[in-house]
Amino acid sequence: MTSRDMTAANIEALAELFPNVVTETIDIEGNPKSSIDFDLLRQELSDHIVEGPQERYQLDWPGKRAAAFAANAPIAKTLRPIRDDSVDFDTTKNLFIEGDNLDALKLLQESYLGKVKLIYIDPPYNTGNDFVYADDFAESTAEYLVKSEQVSETGERMVANSESNGRFHSDWLSLMYSRLKLARNLLTDDGVIMVAIGDQEHANLRNLMDMVFGGENFLANVVWQGRAKNDARFSAGGIDYMLIFGRNRGALVGKDARWKEPKKGYSLVLSAVRDCWERADGDAELATRLLRDWWKTSPDTEKGLQSYSEIDSNGRAYLRGPLASPNPRENLKYEILHPESFKPVPMHPNGWRYSRETMDNLLADGRIVFGKDELTSPRRKMYLDEQDDQAIRSLIVKERAPASEALSRLLDGKFFDYPKDVDVLVTWIRAATQNNNDALVLDFFGGSGSTAHAVMNLNAEDGGTRRFILVQLPEKLDAAAQQQGYSTIADVARERLRRVGTQMNLSATETSTGSQDRGFRSLKIDTMSKTDTLRSADALQQLEIEQLESSIKPDRTGEDLLFQAMLDAGLELTLPITREERDSFEIYDVEEGALMMCCRLRERNSLSLSLSLSGTRSRACRTAAVAHGLPRRGVRA
Repeated sequence: MTSRDMTAANIEALAELFPNVVTETIDIEGNPKSSIDFDLLRQELSDHIVEGPQERYQLDWPGKRAAAFAANAPIAKTLRPIRDDSVDFDTTKNLFIEGDNLDALKLLQESYLGKVKLIYIDPPYNTGNDFVYADDFAESTAEYLVKSEQVSETGERMVANSESNGRFHSDWLSLMYSRLKLARNLLTDDGVIMVAIGDQEHANLRNLMDMVFGGENFLANVVWQGRAKNDARFSAGGIDYMLIFGRNRGALVGKDARWKEPKKGYSLVLSAVRDCWERADGDAELATRLLRDWWKTSPDTEKGLQSYSEIDSNGRAYLRGPLASPNPRENLKYEILHPESFKPVPMHPNGWRYSRETMDNLLADGRIVFGKDELTSPRRKMYLDEQDDQAIRSLIVKERAPASEALSRLLDGKFFDYPKDVDVLVTWIRAATQNNNDALVLDFFGGSGSTAHAVMNLNAEDGGTRRFILVQLPEKLDAAAQQQGYSTIADVARERLRRVGTQMNLSATETSTGSQDRGFRSLKIDTMSKTDTLRSADALQQLEIEQLESSIKPDRTGEDLLFQAMLDAGLELTLPITREERDSFEIYDVEEGALMMCCRLRERNSLSLSLSLSGTRSRACRTAAVAHGLPRRGVRA
């Protein structure tokens, strides 16, 4: 009975942009309501760390503001292509990025804003050790106590109890907070993020994701039961989790997203039904007895399949499903007559599940099962061959040892103790990318490359064209791994993908998956390709001018400059590229004119370039040139 509450509307708008700034307060009547944390909003809009904490409902830790600042701070870095480490560089749509994932997420913001359908990450579990990620979040116990105000700067205790282990939780939360904030920007409106986690940080991660993605976008908490320990004191353990959030749960519901998985043992049951029908020679009663005897052998199938224990005159297995309406509806209350006595059968108090028209069609198709007389309420036939999938289960029971052994066989050595199971990842990637077989999947804690492996397997299985972006820090491996030629985890992951692709190419046939993308463009995070040439006249000497004339670093190639230009222009980094040489120039063409670049071939350790960017392929037309030996007319917009 009032006009629109603009304050509430503004809060909703801010929640869409910055879900972490929405918190709860109490109104004048004592009821909780949504409000804006202006301190956090100021931080989002500030280029420096903002002070001013106040009491509120929130997840807080020492270093939180610094982590938010780190997420928003710009970096002077770029992505350089590495052809020698790539597979099918010129044609692939997949990316492998080597470097810190915080830098990678920042570099991908324009090119992949709102384009990633699924993010799956398996971040490092908090074991109380310092992290290898160089975010300046790792700190000593003394530093933590000062920051958390447990001791003064002179070392005097200010609280009764100090929780020295809290610094590891703070480090971990800071590590994840900045990355999740950036990752959210990359998701499509109906995108999904799945994060694997252990017991140590499960509760903190749930609170953190509620803050970054909004608690209303929570989708599932999956439990993964691995090998149990019988000698454990309190419980068998072996549990990991997977927290799943949507970018916008409403968008998923609006598209009627329903995550399904094949029923375990489904094909086995169908085969048994066919065998029983053939052995019974068309006798439905005999076939049913044979099928029930088969079920007594306890085959390894989904338990729900055991309900399909009858075979009708068409040789189809079925179960008897309910016909009662779950809610009272007057228009669903009508008479159904028994086919032999022609008397009304008992009706549920709420009425029937289907309309009169739908029920008549089911009766005509023989899909309603009646009792011997009108005293028994009828049931609906639910055919097995129409129920090949089910709602995906949130409990996974599978040991991790087979995944480790399979990876060791593939790589001819054991380099990872707990790689993720590729088959399990396939199940969840299939569910999240249903009806979207060309979806983009991102994993910015790439590890051994299990996510990319799963994407390739799933494409081979269903003919999809899903793409992946994998990001992995070049963490050093032990001496044994280095003796086998693997210096870093990134080296191992790339080799894994090469071998997987080779195996698939060898097994592919002309009619199956021989034309699928099994390559990747390998890129490396590095400093910007340009140098700072800005000098005042007073700071220059005549002899220095020749050294300062080039604004491009001497170790960079034309292709290095091209990828930096593609990032600046917000172009996807897997677009097709053609290159040709004319006289003393090399010319690059990205996707037939989306961006064109002309470079003078190297002379005296310098490189000159001219750029042309199609205005229809970017938010704004950007041009750049360095005039070392290159006429201005070579630049066009």
